[in-house]
Amino acid sequence: MDRLLEIDMKIQRKKTRKIKLGGLEIGGGSPVSVQSMTKSKLSNTSAIKSEIKELIDCGCEVIRIAIPDKEAIQDLKKLVDDKLFTDIPVVADIHFDYRLALESIKAGVDGIRINPGNIGGGERTAKVVEAAKSKDIAIRIGINSGSIDKKILKKNKGILKSSMVESAMENIRIMEKLGFYNFKISAKASSVLDTISVYRAISEKTQVPLHLGVTEAGPMFRGSIKSSVGLGVLLADGIGDTIRVSLTERSPEEVRAGYLILSSLKLRAMGVDIISCPTCGRTRVDLPEIVREVESMTVGVKNDLKLAVMGCIVNGPGEAKNADLGIAFGKDKAALFLKGSVLKRVSKNIIIDEFREELKKLIET
Repeated sequence: MDRLLEIDMKIQRKKTRKIKLGGLEIGGGSPVSVQSMTKSKLSNTSAIKSEIKELIDCGCEVIRIAIPDKEAIQDLKKLVDDKLFTDIPVVADIHFDYRLALESIKAGVDGIRINPGNIGGGERTAKVVEAAKSKDIAIRIGINSGSIDKKILKKNKGILKSSMVESAMENIRIMEKLGFYNFKISAKASSVLDTISVYRAISEKTQVPLHLGVTEAGPMFRGSIKSSVGLGVLLADGIGDTIRVSLTERSPEEVRAGYLILSSLKLRAMGVDIISCPTCGRTRVDLPEIVREVESMTVGVKNDLKLAVMGCIVNGPGEAKNADLGIAFGKDKAALFLKGSVLKRVSKNIIIDEFREELKKLIET
């Protein structure tokens, strides 16, 4: 029954056209990519370089950097010239001043993110498009619920969904009229239901690749839940070509959350998936502490592995048996499972050491 359910629930992704962002392909059946945005000040060279390295190490596939003023252009150019983005595309995030987009393109970025609702109209957008065409770089049209063109809002009597969908379709027409097709669309709202509704409507009307996100999602716990629900529903519908989980948290945590969302839907398999029971009155060990210790063992591990840490014999053996490596705790001892079979039963006092050794072997193979 479980196997039949898994087959029935396989996600059929919507066909979108393929675009290029540096060396990364987006849309057209390419894997859903995970991106983040740096949070360090561009002027703090050591901090921004450290953050970029950490993002790359944890699997981030697109790095976006805010460009608030002219001074930021020079800092950005230094990072590009220092070849920090040799293996990952960098996108300049522009608001209000289209000239910053033009200067960022000259600085050597792979993509530009602009919001036509605050960049100053069609003529300025056209200048950015022409510059992007000349350098063969990508553009993301970023439509946010908090910064929609006032004319469109007034026309739609302030109705958010209608305004955002119209803004997206209008900008698609502008891009295509200018003969530019290397672009994607985002249409983020801070409301999960609004985000789902808007993206579904846009997806029905176009094959332009879509970047998904719930904007200003919030702190780690709340933001991860909102993003998981919003992005999860859309991705399960087959909608979405690239994602960002927006958190008031360190940027690598956004990347980890993004991969967990994708792996839970079997859209990507990158890194370790840890399953553990919620604990109950039958649990005779400090399972939360044990799980934290297992998590610490897997930091930076990119192997596609499923680990199980189960606190009692009710579901423990079954879940551990279905993992690549698992522990099921009993009254006095714990069983260590490897690839579906019991490897050994040992004292609870030494099970973590045994687990660590077997995990090391799995990672190295």
